[in-house]
Amino acid sequence: MTTFAALGAPKEIVASLAAQGIEEAFPIQVKTLPDTLAGRDVLGRGRTGSGKTIAFAIPLVARLAEREAPYFRKPGRPMGLVLAPTRELATQLNNTIEPLAKAMGLNTTVIYGGVSQARQEKALRAGVDIVIACPGRLEDLMKQRIVSLESVEITVLDEADHMADLGFLPVVKRLLDTTPTQGQRMLFSATLDNGVDKIVQRYLSNQLTHSVDEAKAAVSTMEHHVLVVNDQTVKKQVIVELASGAGRRILFMRTKHHARKLAKTLTDAGIPAVDLHGNLSQNARDRNLAEFSTGDVRVLVATDVAARGVHVDDIELVIHVDPPTEHKAYLHRSGRTARAGSDGVVVTLTLPEQQGDVKKLMRAAGVDVNFERVTTSSPVIATLVGDVADKIDPRTRAALLASKQPAQGGGTSTGANAQRKRARTGAAPTAGGRGGRGGRGRVSADSNERGAATGNRGERREGVQQGARPAGSGRPARSGEGRPARSGEGRPARSGEGRPVRSGEGRPARDGDVARGRRAPQGGSREGAGSREGAGARSGSSVAWSSNTGGTSGGSYNANGGDKSRPARSAGGARRASAPASNQRRGH
Repeated sequence: MTTFAALGAPKEIVASLAAQGIEEAFPIQVKTLPDTLAGRDVLGRGRTGSGKTIAFAIPLVARLAEREAPYFRKPGRPMGLVLAPTRELATQLNNTIEPLAKAMGLNTTVIYGGVSQARQEKALRAGVDIVIACPGRLEDLMKQRIVSLESVEITVLDEADHMADLGFLPVVKRLLDTTPTQGQRMLFSATLDNGVDKIVQRYLSNQLTHSVDEAKAAVSTMEHHVLVVNDQTVKKQVIVELASGAGRRILFMRTKHHARKLAKTLTDAGIPAVDLHGNLSQNARDRNLAEFSTGDVRVLVATDVAARGVHVDDIELVIHVDPPTEHKAYLHRSGRTARAGSDGVVVTLTLPEQQGDVKKLMRAAGVDVNFERVTTSSPVIATLVGDVADKIDPRTRAALLASKQPAQGGGTSTGANAQRKRARTGAAPTAGGRGGRGGRGRVSADSNERGAATGNRGERREGVQQGARPAGSGRPARSGEGRPARSGEGRPARSGEGRPVRSGEGRPARDGDVARGRRAPQGGSREGAGSREGAGARSGSSVAWSSNTGGTSGGSYNANGGDKSRPARSAGGARRASAPASNQRRGH
């Protein structure tokens, strides 16, 4: 057994790994650590699950600690950089690197897209030693001048072949061009195709190549099966049967929609399952992956986004529900099991018309396997399932998820919408809360007394129409609430068809029908409470214009009647006639 201490790892890192139960080095670590700890550029080739993360994490942390990175820490200028193709992989890498970094007095942060960059900006401005990043978001932050790579001394490219598959190599080149040429660079990849070899030639200097595995799936601890089903109906039944085991298992689908649909189907069948694909938010991804990692659910239905970067121990079965289109995808999917020397089983489901393509796929992946035609009652299915887990009622699962969600309702808004909802549910607002959109501000303990004094909105409106303001309104009520109420139904009554009679339409207009160019409505009382004459007058001695006199009145009046009514016009007093009436008397 080769220990990390024997390979030259600092004692703090050795103790941190031992606390995690990692004491023996894997072959890729044994081969690369002496050179990487010495500062050499290294190209490491190994299949997924071979231990590459610890192979570069140890020299990354140890050499930065040796260079006293915390002492030279500056905002937005990390000294260590790890590039990863996916958010899941970046998170997994940080989970491995962060404990080692803390043991040596260093700090780390993760940068990826799909989430707000506020937290990432805060971490960078506070100063960080090691950045684990996806290329796209990192380049975006560089364009905003939030981060600079001018101080990077050690750069690591993990899963470089997958970066090439995703089209990240141009971005990776632009990022590497901004790092110092004299820094140490390490590249780990399963293959060197799709332009990865050009990255090696351009950015690695006098590199050492260490390879421990060929790009094949011929792993002694991994068992492969190809099961042929007659049609889609039988296939669905076999899927449910294979997913019913007690151990952890991952089911790979080709599309996001089918992954989400299958997860729901299994959950409804009493087999709790979560999905993992690109359409989920980062919070949803983290939540689903955490449920799978902790054992709350045993089944993860995923697309190829989970084929890299998902490291969960003790996955006993990987099922290719949809066979992948290329052998590399098959290798990375299958690599979720049989990791670090543990046992695992890989099952590929195929329809009769897919057998030709699957045979080519297995041949390219280096897998020699027999094709077996099966149904749900086949003995091989029972062997693969093993111990069957207890079924869980979907309603129990839904209640459990609901209990984990933040409490809804019980808000303190006093807006109209909130009040209507509380009226339906019988709830009451909490005292001391803030008013919501369209609300009335705080709800306090004396809200009931205040409400009793002021009345509801309908009562206040009715009071206004009756000429009196509600008590406690904050100002004295005006006589007639700013204007007198109109006679009748709140407006002057009109004669005939509800319109004023114009002069010359069959009868002469009466004097005073029209004043100051305004037509006067016929009928209705012009005297007493609520008449239009006082529309502009207020209680007191303010001057009011009168439509009857054509002039002004200096007295006050009371809209409700009483001893302060408007002075009556004398019977023989002069009054101003309207222009049309005057013309009529003159014979025009």
